[in-house]
Amino acid sequence: MHPPDEGPGAQADVAARLGAARERMLDLLRRHIDDTRVIDAMASIPRERFVPPEMRDHAYDDRALGIGEGQTISQPLIVGLMTQALSLRAIDRVLEIGTGSGYQAAVLSRLVREVITVERVPMLEERARGALSELGCGNVHVFLSGDALGMPERAPYDAIIVTAGAPHVPRSLVDQLGEGGRMVLPIGDLRAQQLVRVERTRHGLELVRLGACAFVPLVHRDAWRSDAAALR
Repeated sequence: MHPPDEGPGAQADVAARLGAARERMLDLLRRHIDDTRVIDAMASIPRERFVPPEMRDHAYDDRALGIGEGQTISQPLIVGLMTQALSLRAIDRVLEIGTGSGYQAAVLSRLVREVITVERVPMLEERARGALSELGCGNVHVFLSGDALGMPERAPYDAIIVTAGAPHVPRSLVDQLGEGGRMVLPIGDLRAQQLVRVERTRHGLELVRLGACAFVPLVHRDAWRSDAAALR
């Protein structure tokens, strides 16, 4: 039996609302994202599975939403832009720093061979692992962060995506990129950053600024200390 507010009629109403919201999100993405593979990947992932139940009706709004523990799920347009900027191929291995809700990893799973994602908050790591498993994202491997930034023991990676803001490009992450590897991350102060694409070439790093953004801080000795991040 369904609870009184979750019977077949109520479920149909929720599905209709979410379906309409999803189409609005996809219309927005099509105006800004050129890579149709990215749009198709985002269309295939039920974003409502990655937000708290009380935020379900807002799952497809183009804004960041709180997921607990002071963390957020990024707005859909930022997810699309960051994913597109990675120039992904089906054969790629991708490292994600900051699993959060697991939504970005789920999108990546539709585009590449393997996703390694690390999260420093145990509750979020466990919740994301469950959501990704339920959606059959078998090529995503979720880990709790250790002392190192990222997962150097599984390097090199074809691409790295960082879903938290850093004061600079962390050298420890550059070292985990293979030649020709791409990294997308927010760089700036604790409240506002620039989204940056970094490519590791034979001649050094090539950086391209992609626009303004605002992310929660990347907490690590190679980024922001936890005491500094707490002042945000």
